[in-house]
Amino acid sequence: GKMWAYTVGFTILPHVGGFLGWFLNRKGIPAWYEKLKKPSWCPSRKMFPVAWTMLYTGMGYASYLVWNDLGGCGSKAIVPMGLYGAQLALNWAWPPLFFGAHNLNMALVDILCLDALALGTLCSWYRINRLAALLLLPYLGWLAMATCLSIRIWKDNPEQQPGKSD
Repeated sequence: GKMWAYTVGFTILPHVGGFLGWFLNRKGIPAWYEKLKKPSWCPSRKMFPVAWTMLYTGMGYASYLVWNDLGGCGSKAIVPMGLYGAQLALNWAWPPLFFGAHNLNMALVDILCLDALALGTLCSWYRINRLAALLLLPYLGWLAMATCLSIRIWKDNPEQQPGKSD
């Protein structure tokens, strides 16, 4: 009877940091973000909450599948769940760095490290639960786009980088 609670808890967990990141930075997003030079292929702002809701749900459920297959938080779970937790922390750190601090340099470093950890998570999960690994594929696809977008925004907005101009 307790398994549904774990399923729901794991599935909701990624949304917590995503929501907090949005909530804490929501006032600064429109004014500052709209002024940035962005490529023509940048998704509409309305796309982001929809995409992240689906991505966080898939990722959260996948983490439950892996945790369950590993029998909980034992020694076998340290690497696969540790990678997941680390990439989730970097995922949650990106909005405050980018939208909150307007720090394009640190946001770029964050997302590049996030890419590596998310890929590592997928690789470690593949051996444990193929469905969980497959559920991460849309997330990795979105991260690839977000990384390219971050690089373009970083390159195209040099005045936003520390030490360039005030």
